[in-house]
Order: sequence, then structure tokens, then C-alpha cells
Amino acid sequence: MSEWYETSFGEDYLIVYRHRDFGGARHEVETMIGWLDLPRDARVLDLCCGMGRHSLALSEAGYEVTGVDLSEALLREARSQAGAEAVTWLRSDMRELSLGGGFDAVVNLFTSFGYFEEDEEQIKVLKEICRMLKPEGKFIIDFLNPAYVIRHLVPHSVREDGDTLIDESRRIEEGYVKKDILLISKAGGPPRKYHERVKLYSVDNFREMIAAAGLRLEAVHGSYDEEKYDAESSTRMIFTGARP
Repeated sequence: MSEWYETSFGEDYLIVYRHRDFGGARHEVETMIGWLDLPRDARVLDLCCGMGRHSLALSEAGYEVTGVDLSEALLREARSQAGAEAVTWLRSDMRELSLGGGFDAVVNLFTSFGYFEEDEEQIKVLKEICRMLKPEGKFIIDFLNPAYVIRHLVPHSVREDGDTLIDESRRIEEGYVKKDILLISKAGGPPRKYHERVKLYSVDNFREMIAAAGLRLEAVHGSYDEEKYDAESSTRMIFTGARP
């Protein structure tokens, strides 16, 4: 039986998350550039790059970018974008990357973490980030803030995208935030069903896992617009640090 992330990041993902725009990615990258403080031409790995929004913005900013994702459908979308030829695109599992390392920075964005049931599997990802980095290379991990998600969870919503009805149900269950997605075509045909699941981790959990992976945590930001993380009000937990 395949894992949820092997089936949920296909062509329909591009419909469900079409509202995630490239302009927003450029704004986030502008902030990240300040945090990373890297020279032009630095090598940056976008781990779980999806449709390539941040990879392309980082490339436009003058970095040598490699975008890695498990989904061939999302990589195909990334390769179709303007400027995609300047980025190296690679399909790989984030727990065991088919790369040799030597990067100045690794970024893991848009809650592309916590997909696995066991903590050891998440730590494998962090160890791969460490392996990919040069000594003193920088990392950014952009994760949801569990307290904020729990307080602002919308249990059910329905919206339209062209001829597709998108029905989304959300719940907190057994330490995970879970989402069931139903796509219904107005033209008929059976509904398409998908499931997403992210394990909820606190700041202290992350500190422990980051240390276990051999990385050094330097700061936690609450969003791309605020410098300090507040456990109750911040929308995100964005971790920045380095490989010692």
C-alpha cells in the first residue's frame, strides 16, 4: 500500500494549491536571502521543491539552484516554467538523496516536513540536510505552528476552481493534522479522493531533532514578516541554522 505523499502530489495537487502564487514565493525568498546572507552564485538546494516556485525565485536572485522532489508531476510543472532551464531538477526521496552535497544552503519550505509516522524518519531528513551542507552551510525549515493551526482549524470548506469542486475536511487526530480532499468534476465522472497528513511538532521537538541530526539551530521566526516566534500567535515556525 502506497504512502499518502506518493499519491497526493500529482496533477490534482496543482488544482488544489493553484492559489499558491509565484509572487508570494518571491517575497518569501527576499526575506530568506537576508537570513542566509549568501554571496551570489552560492549553491542552494530546495528540498521538496514542488512546482518550483521558490527554486525559480532563488535562481532569479542569482543562486545556483537544485530543486528536488519525489513527485514527477510537480517536477514536470516546475520544468515548464519560464527560467526553469537555469535550475537543476531531480527526483529523489528526501530521506535518501541521490546527491553528493557541497551546498551553501538547504531550504525546506511550505511544511514539507513531518510526513512520516516515526520520528526517526524525520531525523533521517534532517541528517540528509546536514550531509548536503558544507561546514557552516545554512538551512531553513519552514513548518506550520501547531498551536496556531489547532486554534484556527477550519473543519470543512468547499470552493470551486473552474469546472472542479474542491471539498476539504480537516481535523486534529492522534498528534497529526489531517486533511481529506475530494475533487468533483462538474462534467461528471467519479470523485477523486486524496489524503494529507502532517505530524505536529513543537519548537522543543524540533530543537531535539535538529541537534540529533548534527545541525545547529540559530533562530526561530514566526513568519516571513516577523522576526520573533510567538508560540500562540505566529502562523509559522521557521527554523534557521547551520551545519557546524
